[in-house]
Amino acid sequence: MDYEWNVAINKAIVNNAPKVEKILRENPYINDLAADLREKKLDVLNNIDRYIKQTEESVLRSGGGFHLARDSNDAIDIVRKIIGDKKNIVLSKSNVLYEIKLRETLASEGRDIWETDLGEYLVQINNDMPSHLIAPAIHLTKEKVGKILNENLDKSIDENSKTEDMVHSVREFLMKKYLAADVGITGANAVSADSGSVILVENEGNIRMDTVLPGIHIAITGIDKIVPTLKDAFNEAIVQAANAGFYPPTYINVSSGPSSTGDIELKKVTPATGPREFHLILVDNGRSDAIKSELMESLLCIRCGRCYFSCPAYRLYGKDFGTSPYTGPTGIMWSAIIFKEYDKSEMCMHSGGCGEVCPMKIPIPKIIEKIKFRYTG
Repeated sequence: MDYEWNVAINKAIVNNAPKVEKILRENPYINDLAADLREKKLDVLNNIDRYIKQTEESVLRSGGGFHLARDSNDAIDIVRKIIGDKKNIVLSKSNVLYEIKLRETLASEGRDIWETDLGEYLVQINNDMPSHLIAPAIHLTKEKVGKILNENLDKSIDENSKTEDMVHSVREFLMKKYLAADVGITGANAVSADSGSVILVENEGNIRMDTVLPGIHIAITGIDKIVPTLKDAFNEAIVQAANAGFYPPTYINVSSGPSSTGDIELKKVTPATGPREFHLILVDNGRSDAIKSELMESLLCIRCGRCYFSCPAYRLYGKDFGTSPYTGPTGIMWSAIIFKEYDKSEMCMHSGGCGEVCPMKIPIPKIIEKIKFRYTG
């Protein structure tokens, strides 16, 4: 990678790694939650069909729509049927949306579709790909961001502008998109089987806009994001945020069906002020096959991204270490599961740091070793 990458990744590590260690040291119960969450997620994977069925029943009971997609094409066809001819769409950050190539596909059909996470927005207008699971624009320095915004959004912004001014400029643009949006599409940090609720963690406030202002909210995520209960879903949000270095998170959002009210005689009716429709699309796309294989524990990943900063291969190769959006150590596993791409595993240096810091205790080095020696031939 180039000099700019070296500057960006070194700044990220300095800003993140000590912060995560401090959070976990000052909140020791988070490691206990992580240990319990690992067992709950293993139970789901070992009984995946039962939990998918329970999730479906819960979503339908809440007044939402439930859909199970076999692969990327199936997922996109489901989205098309839901949104019809609606053109204005806002997206929240989601690796699964990249996985199924949703934005590119809908944009090619003439729809006005925008990423609303700041990092994802920068990646979009730069015709780029994410370099990190939760910090997609980590490869861009402040100076580079200023140049991108100057060329694509606001001539008053340049590489010498304050970060606050850059954020303000993007915020003003996106606010217009929120207000015009017909459809909001998000991912999910967790889905509770018992209530059909979708949990979304964020800090910017964009997800609240995406899930409340448009008339239709569609959540798209993998079957691996199911957990048994709403309590487990909140625990996953807590563990993910802490290990990502953003604890407490500014917002934890819960979506359980379309908007509703019970203010007249305590009778619940829908819709109310928010979305009139809620849809959950669970995507398989190779996950069921992985559950039956030696790659199963890969599906315990909560997308905290902590393994990236302990990985010398990622520091050296950046987003070339994996297949975007699945880069870094966990990305090697997910590139194998989703894209059936195994060759990037040969770039692994087997330092073992990724396995040491993983809150889900995924044996990442051993799994990458299996990919390297059993799949690459």
